[in-house]
Amino acid sequence: MAVYLISDVTIRNPEAFEAYRSSAADSITQYGGRYLVRGGKVETLEGAWSPNPIIIVEFPDAERARAWYSSPEYSAALEFRDAALSRNLVLVEGVAPGI
Repeated sequence: MAVYLISDVTIRNPEAFEAYRSSAADSITQYGGRYLVRGGKVETLEGAWSPNPIIIVEFPDAERARAWYSSPEYSAALEFRDAALSRNLVLVEGVAPGI
């Protein structure tokens, strides 16, 4: 079943963010992930949540997402992360086909 990484990002340093983003994107692709949302315009329809840029990545399953998150490829991107951004990051299960 597909899973989704959802990240609410606060950019600290735009140059470091571009380095992080490029490195993270390469590693995501290697583990079967694909971007569904990558920082587009956000409009709050209900509630008081005013998120910063939202990023959503789909992985084929939780095992692939966790393998990516702990991979040596992604660890290269983490070298830029703390300078680049702060975030909230969650992994969410999708809906089984046919539901």
